[in-house]
Amino acid sequence: VFTQPDRPAGRGRKLKRSAVKAFAVAEGLNVFQPRSLRRGDALSELSTLAPDLIIVAAYGLILPPAVLDLPRHGALNVHASLLPRHRGASPIAAAILAGDTETGITIMKMDAGLDTGPVLSQRAIPIKMRETAGELAERLADLGADLLLKTLPGWIAGKITPQPQDDNLATYAPMLKKEDGWLDWRLPAIDLQRRVLAFNPWPVAMTRWREKQLRVWRAFALPDAAVGGAVGQVIPWEKSAAVITGEGVLVLGEVQLAGKKRLPAEQFCRGYRNFTGSLLAFTPE
Repeated sequence: VFTQPDRPAGRGRKLKRSAVKAFAVAEGLNVFQPRSLRRGDALSELSTLAPDLIIVAAYGLILPPAVLDLPRHGALNVHASLLPRHRGASPIAAAILAGDTETGITIMKMDAGLDTGPVLSQRAIPIKMRETAGELAERLADLGADLLLKTLPGWIAGKITPQPQDDNLATYAPMLKKEDGWLDWRLPAIDLQRRVLAFNPWPVAMTRWREKQLRVWRAFALPDAAVGGAVGQVIPWEKSAAVITGEGVLVLGEVQLAGKKRLPAEQFCRGYRNFTGSLLAFTPE
């Protein structure tokens, strides 16, 4: 099993192993954690193993041609979109941001391009209303495992003919950055809802309230709501609060002030009486 090196995590920044490594160790499997597959030692380790097949799922490292050429059955990628839509590092978030009604899993034979290889199999599922990227990722992980196991026998037996992708239909899903989470209240409420959903659990949608970062974990849009007030203003909404946007309002569901725990917006409003009526920043500055 090849997985990425242990990374610092949490407030203590202690090294944390990936879920893949934890499983592999528990199962008594050999684990390799090279920082790059382009270096000679990593290539040497792979060559010594003489793999018949390589399977990749959200690995996060580029596989150079020398690695792709090693296994006689090639390298297969379990990609969390219906390729050629949403090639790249963050296809799940991209599907939610685009307002797609469905996504799925593609099993593809890897080549030197970025998710450009021919397709062995695909399966689609609907995206649920108000489903976060984290929730969708769990469903896609189960779907990907099932589809992979159903695809492998036919591929090994030579009964599957890979189908080339139509590059004219391709879209790109770049790697998410921490700063992507900042909410611009001048956008329509439906766009802001998609950002809240797409960035949960990371990087998490954020705004600034009274010079402090306020994370927005849950929210939903009322795009046709007509209210008076300034864009970015927090207004009472039933027992909770909403924010006036460029088009409609975004009703807050779960928020977290910097250094505090996540709270239902209704409870947050009770604890911070001056929240309603205040203005949220458009940008991090």
